[in-house]
Amino acid sequence: METSKYIYTNETITLYHGSKSGIQGNITPKSREHCDFGKGFYMGTEKSQPLTLICNYPNPSLYTLYLDLSELTVLNLNLDLDWALFVAYNHGKMDMIKGLALYNKYENLSKNYDIIAGYIANDRMFVVLDRFFNGIITDVSLIHCLSALKLGKQYVALTDKACSKIKILNEQVLTENERKELKQKSETNRSKGISLAEEICRKHRREGRFFDEILNTEN
Repeated sequence: METSKYIYTNETITLYHGSKSGIQGNITPKSREHCDFGKGFYMGTEKSQPLTLICNYPNPSLYTLYLDLSELTVLNLNLDLDWALFVAYNHGKMDMIKGLALYNKYENLSKNYDIIAGYIANDRMFVVLDRFFNGIITDVSLIHCLSALKLGKQYVALTDKACSKIKILNEQVLTENERKELKQKSETNRSKGISLAEEICRKHRREGRFFDEILNTEN
């Protein structure tokens, strides 16, 4: 994995965050147990990224945010197989090799960083990743899928220091009609992901390794 560590100076970025019931109190580096890059406060570079994640809730809100990256350590992740394995680790897919070198690599990857910047496993990519984790497509098929899909980026605040540099610029409460439209869009994106995975899998059926083979190599 080609990663790089930066300490930014006087750099700011506008990002978006979706909340199923609104932000209460201060922003903190918390999230559900299994997220792409671990626990943290997740923000996307495009409005559409968080919207399909919150459209199934009754009172969701979309936030426009301002992030000041000055004096923060940032881990930048490239879109490759190691990115997928880091996502696998954070979703609990590598627990069977806990304590081994491959597991430890991803367990320690984000330590001592304030921010992770990397690509988001959106509706289309989630379907493809799930097929990889379940042994339906190989790593070669996955990499070709990664190249074919236009994925947006996400920034994850891992520390209180990073969260203190996030400011809320605007809150938009989604209407019922907006939520219905987003649900349809989410289903469409998932269908596209399935079609893409099937097409690429046919082209690269006998190339590469399956997820369990990668883990068994470590064992």
